[in-house]
Amino acid sequence: MRASRQFVLASATAATLAAFPALAAAPLISHRAVYDLALDNASDRSGITGLHGRMVYEFNGSPCEGYTVNFRFVTRIDTSENSRLTDQQTTTFEDGGGKSFSFVTKSFTDQALDRELKGTATREADGLKVEIDKPEKNSLELGKTQFPTQHLVELIGKANTGERFYETNLFDGSENGDKVMTTTVVVGKKTEAAADDPELPVLKTLGKDQYWPVDIAYFDDDDDGGEEVPEYRIAFKLHENGLTRDLTMDYGDFSMTGKLVNLSVFDTPPQQTCK
Repeated sequence: MRASRQFVLASATAATLAAFPALAAAPLISHRAVYDLALDNASDRSGITGLHGRMVYEFNGSPCEGYTVNFRFVTRIDTSENSRLTDQQTTTFEDGGGKSFSFVTKSFTDQALDRELKGTATREADGLKVEIDKPEKNSLELGKTQFPTQHLVELIGKANTGERFYETNLFDGSENGDKVMTTTVVVGKKTEAAADDPELPVLKTLGKDQYWPVDIAYFDDDDDGGEEVPEYRIAFKLHENGLTRDLTMDYGDFSMTGKLVNLSVFDTPPQQTCK
């Protein structure tokens, strides 16, 4: 499963930012969001008969200090033969200028550690340099790209200017930390939450904020000449402060939903000019 890529998004989910001040133009709230996961649809080929779980996404930082994400994705997947508990825990740090990115991911199955991935990525003039420390040391040279918080900020910026469709690249350290993904982003019209929106009680005062419906398709950037079919897609409601909710994650053979059930907003330092 490649579900972790969605929020190290995120959540979350664009092309390289043209200038650092763009980060300051769209302040992102530091927050902790909890989502209940449920099976949306599953084909016979998937073998899945049931799925439920929980996702926790914690985002902290600023353009001056950089951005830290702590992400946990726990699911119990049922098939006709067995039931399996998976637990993925990821911590990332992205510097405020979007030049460097570090990532650590631990993956557990039925509470036993399966794998640990640890590495750093640095944007250079001609591409991306990745240094993997675990599970074994490795150095990689990848194409030009950007990191998750940049991706999110630019998405908000483009949505604010009315851009509805664009394509870009993204590196988030997921899977083996060895790929740049191509993403196609579709942004709907900004709108208000309906009175019967089930997530409104959790949003509290933020429920008055408008949001964009967003759909992102993720493609493997390796050019093998084959048919371009996304590895997965995510759809969600995006608030201008970076909050994402009402998620649908489609992996082809199955899809799941993520509903916001708890939200904590942390104090955010006032914007300042970075030294």
